[in-house]
Amino acid sequence: MTTTDPTRRSRLSSHALAAGVLTGILALYIALVAFGNITDFGTNQQFVRHVLAMDSTFKDHDLMWRAITSTALQDTAYVLIIAWETVAALVLIWGTYLWAARRDDAFARRVSTYGLLMLLLLFGAGFIAIGGEWFAMWQAKAWNGEDSATRVFLLSGVALIVNHLPGNGGESPTT
Repeated sequence: MTTTDPTRRSRLSSHALAAGVLTGILALYIALVAFGNITDFGTNQQFVRHVLAMDSTFKDHDLMWRAITSTALQDTAYVLIIAWETVAALVLIWGTYLWAARRDDAFARRVSTYGLLMLLLLFGAGFIAIGGEWFAMWQAKAWNGEDSATRVFLLSGVALIVNHLPGNGGESPTT
């Protein structure tokens, strides 16, 4: 099968379209999150402070030693989260552009993969594992972001899978 075969071209286009759209949705989402955290710094700053301080958990003495009550450390963590979100947004925007430009699907996949992995690390390792389990965020009613983090983690995982479906980047779907 040659690269000029219309059937193959159609399959590659649909894969690239799906990968590009999913990457673009996540680029838009994380760009808006980063923008919101930068322009409305205080709202999620309080969220991070409460989660790290563990002040809305069950106050289990066996867990409370994990709490970080230093506002300087809490704010440092928050600034690092915003920086990570901003870089992830830029990488995903670049990946979306590369999918749309259709010059090199393999490079678009690679760039998108880096951005999607950044989201998986932030929302999976950062918010679900560390925030949810280490800082017992699951115990909090008002300061629990696990549902939101899980949604973004799953959507990022789906986008990553679609990015790596056979047929992207010029390889034959049968190889």
